[in-house]
Amino acid sequence: SFPGLLLLTSLFLHMEEGHASPTQLVCDNRLIQKYIGEAKDMEKRAGQCQALPTLSCPAVLPLVDFSLQQWKSKSNETKQQEILCDLALLVGAVVEAQGQVTQECGAKQLNQLYQHAHSFLLLLQTFSWEAGPREPGCSPRFMEQTHITSIFLTYRQLVQGKLRFFFHDLAKDLCK
Repeated sequence: SFPGLLLLTSLFLHMEEGHASPTQLVCDNRLIQKYIGEAKDMEKRAGQCQALPTLSCPAVLPLVDFSLQQWKSKSNETKQQEILCDLALLVGAVVEAQGQVTQECGAKQLNQLYQHAHSFLLLLQTFSWEAGPREPGCSPRFMEQTHITSIFLTYRQLVQGKLRFFFHDLAKDLCK
């Protein structure tokens, strides 16, 4: 989709040589605000779709709530890994839901959500750090939901919360 492609293109155009660091996204607060706005719009449009089915196989969604105090004590690598795990689980839930939703409005919104979440997943995988301890694999906290709108809610909360604070933390180092 065009928005997903636009996101990836703008990110790759603003990456510095050597270490991948999309400074434009991190340093220009308007971009993350734009993505928060888009997440809210997708959630709203999905809520307006008529007759969205209840998922017969519940979507496994990450619990994306967090304590700001605990968050601040984590390294950027740990934050990145946590968000990557959350996004991977969310993208998987979207794909699962796409297989169960045939209604045009819901399918269109899920496709747009997939494009956005998958773009952030690819972006975060490009961040590189000085060689340090690698975090163990994913073991995110999760919940099961049968309502499609909860997938959009989780994405909005992830972008508005962890992603926004992660980019804010990165900006302190990258945007001097």
